Amino acid sequence: MKKLIITCFIFLASLPIVAQENVNDLLAAGIADAQRFTKDYIAPASEGLAYGINNGWFNNAKAPNKFSFELSIIGNVGFIKDEKKSFQMNAADYENIRFEDGSASKMVATALGDNDPDVRVIITYDDPIFGSQETTLILPTGIGSEGVDLIPTGFLQASFSPFKGTQIKGRFIPKVETEDTKLGLYGIGLQQEFTSWLPADKVLPIAVSGLVAYTHLDGSYDFTDSEFVDGENQRVETDVNTVLLQLIVGTKLKIINFYGAVGYITGNSTTDLLGTYRVTDGFLFSEEINDPFSVENDISGMRGTVGANLQLGFFSLNADYTIAEFDSATVGINFSF
Repeated sequence: MKKLIITCFIFLASLPIVAQENVNDLLAAGIADAQRFTKDYIAPASEGLAYGINNGWFNNAKAPNKFSFELSIIGNVGFIKDEKKSFQMNAADYENIRFEDGSASKMVATALGDNDPDVRVIITYDDPIFGSQETTLILPTGIGSEGVDLIPTGFLQASFSPFKGTQIKGRFIPKVETEDTKLGLYGIGLQQEFTSWLPADKVLPIAVSGLVAYTHLDGSYDFTDSEFVDGENQRVETDVNTVLLQLIVGTKLKIINFYGAVGYITGNSTTDLLGTYRVTDGFLFSEEINDPFSVENDISGMRGTVGANLQLGFFSLNADYTIAEFDSATVGINFSF
């Protein structure tokens, strides 16, 4: 659990690979089968991660004064829906994998779920001496086995208003490096209050804004020192790139403001299993595989947000709730200068 907390982003994005005790057998079944399973297994985690890193880009519909700065600390939790915790695995889609009990298909855990009880499959591989051989594998489970139902994210964000009604925004997670993980995030956005262009913008009771934002996350997890798979420079590298389009409407009051928004997110994630892996049956058979595969997942969907902002001088608090493929709650602490 300690590693889950420290490397939450990377864990979610690369969980199918860092279940190291299963890598050897998955690769023995063939790269195509291992890649096919990984794509379905990882897709909900990649999607949840993409939605999470796009929350909190705005805390109001009205723009601050010209030349204003705002510094924000943003915390967010995404809620994992039951349908994101499992996927339908059809044995017919695999060349060398079948269920131990002979089932044609089963619902099995994604990286966000849990297999309870364990799901066992039989994989077939070719031994150069003994020919076709079989071994039994327990499919990897997900973070549901730890009782985790949330995807937490957090950012530092800053904005500057160079023109009336315009905010240029940037967010980041400082590059974090531990013994075996690296993680970094950055994003840039532009929010424009359309109502600031109107002659009567000072008397209108509402503000209407548009936002476009790009976010990039990259991370790596190195498990070369694990004892499960022989090889060198074994690691997972993950990249997530997203674009958010948002229309925001809110009140223009001095103390408390309410806002709502509709938007669309699009993007993709790429997870690469890199390094050298020596797949073996423990006796005579051994095969060396370099940079086994890459898994790509596309992300897109609508989202709607409602929230409120309480202004207390140069300090404000905001909270909102977003309905999307992964519903989420966001809280922000904002300092304006």
